[in-house]
Amino acid sequence: MAKDRPKLNQATKLALEMGPLVVFFLTNTYGEELAEAFPALKALGGKIFIGTAAFMVAMAISLTLTWLWERRLAVMPLITGIMVFIFGGLTLYLQDETFIKMKPTIVNILFGTALFIGLFVFRNPLLKILFEGPFQLDDEGWTKLTFRWACFFFFLALANEIVWRNFSSDFWVNFKVWATMPMTIIFMLFQYPLLQRHSLEPLEGDDASG
Repeated sequence: MAKDRPKLNQATKLALEMGPLVVFFLTNTYGEELAEAFPALKALGGKIFIGTAAFMVAMAISLTLTWLWERRLAVMPLITGIMVFIFGGLTLYLQDETFIKMKPTIVNILFGTALFIGLFVFRNPLLKILFEGPFQLDDEGWTKLTFRWACFFFFLALANEIVWRNFSSDFWVNFKVWATMPMTIIFMLFQYPLLQRHSLEPLEGDDASG
C-alpha cells in the first residue's frame, strides 16, 4: 500500500485558499490594462468577466496542487471550487455578473443549512467532517461550535447580499477579498475559549499546566 502523504501545513492551505481570491481582485482591478496588453481578453467582456475567468483558472490550479500533494480534497474547498466553476461559467456564458456575485450567498447558505440539518435533524455535528480534524472536541463542544458556524455562514450570506445589491462591482470585489476573510479570522479567534473548554487534547500554543 502507498504511504500516507504528508498534509499541507496551515499556512500553505491558507495561501492556496486565498490565492484565487487575490487573483480575482488583481485581475478585476487591472482588467482594463490586461485587456489592452492582451487583446484576446476583450472577448471575455468587462474587467469583472476577466477577473471571473482568472478566478476559475486559479481555483483549478489551487485544487490541483492540493490534490497532487495530499491525494485528497477537503469537503469545503471542493464544494466551493465546484460552485466557482458553475457560477463562473454561467457568468461568462450569459455575460451576467449577477451569477458570480450570488455565488458566495449560495455557498454560505448551503454550508449553513447543511450544518443546521445535521445538528437538529440527524443530531450529528457535521462540522467534524467539514473541518476534518484540526482539533478534537467533546460532543458538547462540537454541537456549540457547529451552531455558531452555521449562524456565521448565514451572516456571511446576508452580508454578501447587502453588498452586491447596493454597491458597485469594484466595492463588492474588495469586500469579498479584503473583508470576508478578516471577518472569518476574527470569528475564529472568538471561538478559541470554546475550543479550550471542550478540547480533548491540548491546543497548539497552550501551556501544559493546569
